[in-house]
Amino acid sequence: MRIKEAVVVFKTDKRVEEDSSKLRGYFGKKFPDEILLHHHVGKETIYAYPRVQYKVIEGTPIIVGIEEGAEVLQKICSEIDEIVMGKRKYRVKSVHINISEVEFGKCKQSRGYKILLPWLALNQENYRRYKEMEDPKEKKKMLNGVLVANVLSMCKSLGYTVKGRLFASSRLNKTTVKFKGVYVIGFTGEFRINFILPDYIGIGKGVSHGFGTVKSLCKKRRESL
Repeated sequence: MRIKEAVVVFKTDKRVEEDSSKLRGYFGKKFPDEILLHHHVGKETIYAYPRVQYKVIEGTPIIVGIEEGAEVLQKICSEIDEIVMGKRKYRVKSVHINISEVEFGKCKQSRGYKILLPWLALNQENYRRYKEMEDPKEKKKMLNGVLVANVLSMCKSLGYTVKGRLFASSRLNKTTVKFKGVYVIGFTGEFRINFILPDYIGIGKGVSHGFGTVKSLCKKRRESL
């Protein structure tokens, strides 16, 4: 399967110090009629895999659009000459947008990925299970299972049916991050899975805020089944 992906990189006059949630907040308020930018209809939240995802990576603001989200970004990003986040204003010197049809789907061999922004793997229920586990191997097995479940959930939202099983392995480091005003556990590191994920796409919780952003470690052309 191939999906449409837009990756928009903003070159600003200075390094962005705020996090991705403030970037999301700015675009959501600037374009309130574009539902995909903020995932709200009135006071109701739309619970689906986000078609627009905001990232701040090493001080650079990046927005990723998937499928119809790519079309929205293509329409609005030329209008941006500044980004205001909190008390800071950033002048946009240039906007680079790359729109392409990218591979997405189960593959024969496992592929390696680096987690660029912490992956929020644990909800309230599986956090309790994780915390109670004493064996590191059991914790790793659990996280690998959550990783597979995250990919399957994303596939369901994007209308892709996975035929056969997915297998994941990982080398992860635990960290603490702030999400919606609360400090939670996140994970950085690398993982492998027999699935092709587009660069800069997100997995897990908080995807629209940039969490779980991944990038392939494979430089060769990738083939999906």
